[in-house]
Amino acid sequence: MAESFRAHISQPSNAITKNFFVPSPRYQTKAFIQALRNIIVDNKINLFIPTGEEIFYAAMERNELPCAVFSESITKLNQLHSKWSFVISAMANDLPAPETMLIRSKDDLFHAYAQWRELVLKPVYSRFASQTMILPPLKLALSTLKFDPAIPWVAQGYTSGKHYSTYSICHHGHITAHTAYPATFKAGLGTVVAFQHIEHPAMFKWVKTFVEKNKFTGQIGFDFIEKADGQLVALECNPRTTSGAHLLASNPKFIEAFYNPHQQCATPINHRPLMLAIGMLIHGLPAALQKKQFKTWLETFLSSDDVILDYKDPLPALLQFRRFFTLLSIAWKNRISPFEARTFDVEWNGDEKRG
Repeated sequence: MAESFRAHISQPSNAITKNFFVPSPRYQTKAFIQALRNIIVDNKINLFIPTGEEIFYAAMERNELPCAVFSESITKLNQLHSKWSFVISAMANDLPAPETMLIRSKDDLFHAYAQWRELVLKPVYSRFASQTMILPPLKLALSTLKFDPAIPWVAQGYTSGKHYSTYSICHHGHITAHTAYPATFKAGLGTVVAFQHIEHPAMFKWVKTFVEKNKFTGQIGFDFIEKADGQLVALECNPRTTSGAHLLASNPKFIEAFYNPHQQCATPINHRPLMLAIGMLIHGLPAALQKKQFKTWLETFLSSDDVILDYKDPLPALLQFRRFFTLLSIAWKNRISPFEARTFDVEWNGDEKRG
């Protein structure tokens, strides 16, 4: 495992043969790629599997890496990561997505408010819905958006319904592993902290059609809303590892899904609910109390297994609080929130400058 975050949660795990600290993909891209090259050569690595947004930097320099990289091209990844171009791609394939407008100026914003009485605003490049604004008053939107052409936003007509997420592993458009789960409890607006696999044929059909049309290879996740009439609308795409990996870990075929392009689609075999216990306590509980859903939260918390706690591998759970102190340090130094600090060193926000 190679990480640019020193106190990452897997660092003390007995499942890791070797840990490597690498430079920041975002701020030291050339040094990051060189470090990966050295690790790959020295350890005779055959397959490199990026997990977070470092995938964009690895894909940008994939020809410099002397092994297979489980990733699409930077062009295709960027197209899917962008909240604007993803919607265009979905609609081009006749797949439902929300009506969307690109916001680069005040006039664009005024047009959006004239188009929709209820709307959602989010940066074109963002993650975990950390800056998403749901049903914002125009005055708040005007004071929040900077109208910088280099940092565009999108406006989308507001869609109500049930929220779901999916996670899939694909080879040239063929899905070798897949899961879907309701987004019931979240950290903020985006990060799901409780997971339970569901069978949802219509959602699988949407994903299958999209990855086949795009001949996609790699890991990919989608966020959906299911409207009251049953119609699915895909809100956004994450062409990287997402939390659904926790659910698929119960299937022995999960690992093979990364390197066997002909494998039949593996799904979770243990349908017991899972959670990030710390996330459920810090984020899920206050939200549940605010929404008067404490009973549902308590039932979920008591019936779910913590994905971090493993009695055969106890150190990640015991030492996970080290991570919070590191995040606080990063947040303080860079004047950002601890939530934003989680991805500060790996974020991809379009055409990044390389160091």
